[in-house]
Amino acid sequence: MSEYRQISTEAGTFDAVSAGPPDGQPVLLLHGFPQAAVAWEHQVDVLGHAGLHAVAFDQRGYSPSVRPDEVADYQVDALVGDVLAVADALGWTEFDLVGHDWGAVVAWHTAAAHPGRLRTLTAVSTPHPSALAAALREDEDQRLRSQHVPVLKERSAERRLLADGAAALRQMFEYRIPQSAVDEYVSRLAEPGALTAALNWFRAERWNVAPDPVTVPTMYVWGGEDVAIGSTAALSCGKWVNGPYRFELVDEVSHWVPQEAPDLMTGLLLDHLR
Repeated sequence: MSEYRQISTEAGTFDAVSAGPPDGQPVLLLHGFPQAAVAWEHQVDVLGHAGLHAVAFDQRGYSPSVRPDEVADYQVDALVGDVLAVADALGWTEFDLVGHDWGAVVAWHTAAAHPGRLRTLTAVSTPHPSALAAALREDEDQRLRSQHVPVLKERSAERRLLADGAAALRQMFEYRIPQSAVDEYVSRLAEPGALTAALNWFRAERWNVAPDPVTVPTMYVWGGEDVAIGSTAALSCGKWVNGPYRFELVDEVSHWVPQEAPDLMTGLLLDHLR
């Protein structure tokens, strides 16, 4: 079973869930928007039971103790710095990195900038940022799928997402994951400053800055019914991986792969990590 813990860094103390022996193969998992580390709880439990040391942490803005006020504090370099700082605090010189949604964006950037720290990369739902950027330039379908991004950067986004019992925030999950999980995410983001911090990831991102191609062994997992990421971006992802690459299409699954298809996702992850 996973346990809740805290990880202290110079940036502050991150909340986390972990499982497995301290000397097990280290695996760090990054959640996306609008979720939290518990999105990976099933995978953390299974990986820990298999003898790996799995840790998922609430990232910057999601951990109450690491919630800076300035938008600039949420640029991707700071988010990558948090990944390395958490790994350092855990005593990991090399580790496997897993990310979903925004967590995948951070994972891609980490792998590109610090390949020597990673054993493998697993990205779920969100492809290499260059693949997504190219699709946004060339594919009308992807532009339509990404229409939510500028809306989430608006000043009124917090009010609109939390209005009417957070109806708009709840609808993001498309009724694809358990209601109890949605309730927990909404409760967390309704805390003072929490949703603003999460939205600052969008507001801070410089979308014209993309990482270099990735050289570490990489698996990219995409749900065939993902409403945010279309086939153009997903199928071209491998163009930005120069190392061993594995693409996994999960049919009849949406953007929320880790919680919508937890056993399938965990099986793919275990196979890739081994």
